[in-house]
Amino acid sequence: MDRTTTTHLLYLHGFRSSPQSTKAQQMAKVARDIPGLTWWCPQLPPSPRAAAELIWEGTKNWPDATSVVMGSSLGGYYATWLASLRPWKAVVINPAVRPQRDLAEKIGKHSCWHDPQQQFEFTAEHVQELQALDCANTHFGNRVLPLIAKGDELLSWEEMKQRYPDSEGVLLEGGDHAFSDFEKYIPVVLAFMNCPQPLA
Repeated sequence: MDRTTTTHLLYLHGFRSSPQSTKAQQMAKVARDIPGLTWWCPQLPPSPRAAAELIWEGTKNWPDATSVVMGSSLGGYYATWLASLRPWKAVVINPAVRPQRDLAEKIGKHSCWHDPQQQFEFTAEHVQELQALDCANTHFGNRVLPLIAKGDELLSWEEMKQRYPDSEGVLLEGGDHAFSDFEKYIPVVLAFMNCPQPLA
Protein backbone atom coordinates (compact mmCIF):
# COMPACT_ATOMS: atom_id res chain seq x y z
CA MET A 1 0.00 0.00 0.00
CA ASP A 2 1.13 3.52 -0.76
CA ARG A 3 2.33 5.04 2.49
CA THR A 4 2.14 8.65 1.34
CA THR A 5 0.79 10.84 4.13
CA THR A 6 -2.65 12.31 3.46
CA THR A 7 -2.74 16.10 3.09
CA HIS A 8 -6.39 16.58 1.97
CA LEU A 9 -9.49 14.88 3.37
CA LEU A 10 -12.99 15.14 1.92
CA TYR A 11 -16.00 13.88 3.91
CA LEU A 12 -19.33 13.22 2.17
CA HIS A 13 -22.49 12.79 4.24
CA GLY A 14 -25.47 10.60 3.42
CA PHE A 15 -29.06 11.10 2.26
CA ARG A 16 -30.96 13.66 4.39
CA SER A 17 -27.79 14.17 6.44
CA SER A 18 -25.36 17.07 6.75
CA PRO A 19 -21.90 18.12 7.97
CA GLN A 20 -23.51 18.12 11.44
CA SER A 21 -23.70 14.31 11.48
CA THR A 22 -21.97 12.58 14.36
CA LYS A 23 -19.33 10.88 12.20
CA ALA A 24 -18.58 14.06 10.26
CA GLN A 25 -18.17 15.99 13.51
CA GLN A 26 -15.95 13.31 14.99
CA MET A 27 -13.69 13.37 11.93
CA ALA A 28 -13.71 17.17 11.81
CA LYS A 29 -12.43 17.26 15.39
CA VAL A 30 -9.67 14.78 14.56
CA ALA A 31 -8.75 16.65 11.37
CA ARG A 32 -8.33 19.92 13.27
CA ASP A 33 -5.71 18.25 15.45
CA ILE A 34 -3.61 16.91 12.57
CA PRO A 35 -1.06 19.50 11.45
CA GLY A 36 -1.18 20.40 7.78
CA LEU A 37 -4.36 18.46 6.95
CA THR A 38 -6.91 20.22 4.72
CA TRP A 39 -10.47 19.22 5.67
CA TRP A 40 -13.65 19.79 3.66
CA CYS A 41 -17.13 18.52 4.44
CA PRO A 42 -19.62 20.29 2.16
CA GLN A 43 -23.39 20.34 2.47
CA LEU A 44 -24.43 18.27 -0.52
CA PRO A 45 -27.47 19.30 -2.58
CA PRO A 46 -30.33 16.83 -3.15
CA SER A 47 -29.48 16.52 -6.85
CA PRO A 48 -26.77 13.87 -7.36
CA ARG A 49 -25.60 15.67 -10.49
CA ALA A 50 -25.25 18.93 -8.59
CA ALA A 51 -23.52 17.09 -5.73
CA ALA A 52 -21.05 15.52 -8.15
CA GLU A 53 -20.34 18.90 -9.74
CA LEU A 54 -19.78 20.48 -6.32
CA ILE A 55 -17.42 17.67 -5.29
CA TRP A 56 -15.49 17.77 -8.56
CA GLU A 57 -15.15 21.54 -8.67
CA GLY A 58 -14.21 21.81 -5.01
CA THR A 59 -11.40 19.26 -5.27
CA LYS A 60 -10.13 19.87 -8.81
CA ASN A 61 -6.84 21.31 -7.53
CA TRP A 62 -6.30 18.73 -4.79
CA PRO A 63 -3.21 16.51 -5.17
CA ASP A 64 -4.14 13.03 -6.35
CA ALA A 65 -1.31 11.30 -4.51
CA THR A 66 -2.22 12.63 -1.06
CA SER A 67 -6.00 13.11 -1.10
CA VAL A 68 -8.54 10.82 0.58
CA VAL A 69 -12.34 10.82 0.35
CA MET A 70 -14.60 9.46 3.08
CA GLY A 71 -18.29 8.84 2.65
CA SER A 72 -21.16 7.40 4.66
CA SER A 73 -24.20 5.70 3.10
CA LEU A 74 -25.05 7.76 -0.03
CA GLY A 75 -21.84 9.66 0.61
CA GLY A 76 -20.05 6.32 0.26
CA TYR A 77 -21.60 5.95 -3.19
CA TYR A 78 -20.30 9.39 -4.14
CA ALA A 79 -16.90 8.56 -2.65
CA THR A 80 -16.74 5.41 -4.74
CA TRP A 81 -17.64 7.38 -7.87
CA LEU A 82 -14.88 9.90 -7.13
CA ALA A 83 -12.31 7.16 -6.47
CA SER A 84 -13.23 5.59 -9.82
CA LEU A 85 -12.15 8.79 -11.57
CA ARG A 86 -9.16 9.80 -9.46
CA PRO A 87 -6.46 7.60 -7.92
CA TRP A 88 -7.49 8.58 -4.41
CA LYS A 89 -7.85 6.38 -1.37
CA ALA A 90 -11.41 6.12 -0.09
CA VAL A 91 -13.03 5.20 3.22
CA VAL A 92 -16.64 4.06 2.78
CA ILE A 93 -18.88 3.62 5.84
CA ASN A 94 -21.93 1.43 5.28
CA PRO A 95 -21.87 2.65 1.68
CA ALA A 96 -24.93 2.69 -0.54
CA VAL A 97 -24.27 0.25 -3.38
CA ARG A 98 -27.38 0.69 -5.51
CA PRO A 99 -29.04 3.91 -4.35
CA GLN A 100 -30.75 4.29 -7.73
CA ARG A 101 -32.77 1.23 -6.69
CA ASP A 102 -33.16 1.90 -2.97
CA LEU A 103 -33.94 5.61 -3.18
CA ALA A 104 -36.48 5.12 -5.98
CA GLU A 105 -38.86 4.39 -3.09
CA LYS A 106 -38.04 7.75 -1.52
CA ILE A 107 -39.31 10.04 -4.29
CA GLY A 108 -41.14 12.94 -2.67
CA LYS A 109 -40.59 15.59 0.00
CA HIS A 110 -38.16 15.05 2.85
CA SER A 111 -36.89 16.98 5.85
CA CYS A 112 -33.22 17.13 6.83
CA TRP A 113 -32.18 15.10 9.86
CA HIS A 114 -30.30 17.90 11.58
CA ASP A 115 -32.69 20.71 10.69
CA PRO A 116 -36.26 19.45 10.19
CA GLN A 117 -37.31 22.94 9.10
CA GLN A 118 -35.28 22.43 5.94
CA GLN A 119 -37.12 20.39 3.35
CA PHE A 120 -36.23 19.22 -0.12
CA GLU A 121 -37.76 17.33 -3.01
CA PHE A 122 -36.24 14.06 -4.21
CA THR A 123 -37.37 13.34 -7.76
CA ALA A 124 -37.36 10.66 -10.43
CA GLU A 125 -34.76 12.75 -12.26
CA HIS A 126 -32.50 12.48 -9.21
CA VAL A 127 -32.77 8.69 -9.41
CA GLN A 128 -31.59 8.88 -13.03
CA GLU A 129 -28.71 11.10 -11.95
CA LEU A 130 -27.66 8.45 -9.43
CA GLN A 131 -27.64 5.85 -12.19
CA ALA A 132 -25.34 8.09 -14.25
CA LEU A 133 -22.76 8.00 -11.43
CA ASP A 134 -22.74 4.20 -11.19
CA CYS A 135 -19.30 2.60 -11.47
CA ALA A 136 -20.24 -0.93 -10.42
CA ASN A 137 -17.53 -2.64 -12.48
CA THR A 138 -14.65 -0.67 -10.94
CA HIS A 139 -12.34 -2.58 -8.59
CA PHE A 140 -10.18 -0.71 -6.10
CA GLY A 141 -8.13 -3.24 -4.18
CA ASN A 142 -6.65 -1.75 -1.03
CA ARG A 143 -7.26 1.82 -2.21
CA VAL A 144 -10.63 1.49 -0.48
CA LEU A 145 -11.26 0.82 3.21
CA PRO A 146 -14.85 -0.41 3.72
CA LEU A 147 -16.36 -0.13 7.21
CA ILE A 148 -19.44 -2.35 7.16
CA ALA A 149 -21.86 -3.23 9.96
CA LYS A 150 -23.75 -6.49 9.63
CA GLY A 151 -26.51 -4.95 11.73
CA ASP A 152 -27.23 -2.19 9.19
CA GLU A 153 -31.03 -1.90 9.23
CA LEU A 154 -31.28 -0.09 5.89
CA LEU A 155 -28.68 -1.62 3.56
CA SER A 156 -27.51 -5.16 2.86
CA TRP A 157 -24.10 -5.84 4.35
CA GLU A 158 -23.67 -8.70 1.85
CA GLU A 159 -24.10 -6.27 -1.06
CA MET A 160 -21.64 -3.86 0.50
CA LYS A 161 -19.04 -6.57 1.01
CA GLN A 162 -19.53 -7.90 -2.53
CA ARG A 163 -19.11 -4.39 -3.95
CA TYR A 164 -15.51 -4.22 -2.69
CA PRO A 165 -14.33 -7.84 -3.06
CA ASP A 166 -10.63 -6.99 -3.21
CA SER A 167 -10.65 -4.43 -0.40
CA GLU A 168 -9.70 -5.31 3.16
CA GLY A 169 -11.71 -3.47 5.76
CA VAL A 170 -13.83 -3.83 8.88
CA LEU A 171 -16.82 -6.18 8.98
CA LEU A 172 -18.54 -5.40 12.25
CA GLU A 173 -20.80 -7.95 13.92
CA GLY A 174 -24.00 -6.16 14.84
CA GLY A 175 -23.86 -2.39 14.70
CA ASP A 176 -26.31 -0.19 12.80
CA HIS A 177 -26.62 1.94 9.67
CA ALA A 178 -25.23 4.97 11.49
CA PHE A 179 -22.13 2.92 12.37
CA SER A 180 -22.49 4.25 15.89
CA ASP A 181 -19.16 2.70 16.93
CA PHE A 182 -17.31 4.75 14.32
CA GLU A 183 -15.20 6.64 16.85
CA LYS A 184 -13.56 3.37 17.91
CA TYR A 185 -12.33 2.85 14.35
CA ILE A 186 -10.86 6.30 13.78
CA PRO A 187 -7.34 4.91 14.51
CA VAL A 188 -7.91 2.35 11.72
CA VAL A 189 -8.92 5.17 9.38
CA LEU A 190 -5.89 7.27 10.31
CA ALA A 191 -3.55 4.32 9.77
CA PHE A 192 -5.12 3.77 6.33
CA MET A 193 -4.53 7.44 5.56
CA ASN A 194 -1.00 7.24 6.99
CA CYS A 195 -1.85 10.16 9.26
CA PRO A 196 -0.48 10.51 12.77
CA GLN A 197 -2.81 10.09 15.70
CA PRO A 198 -4.03 13.55 16.71
CA LEU A 199 -2.00 15.39 19.30
CA ALA A 200 -3.34 15.09 22.84
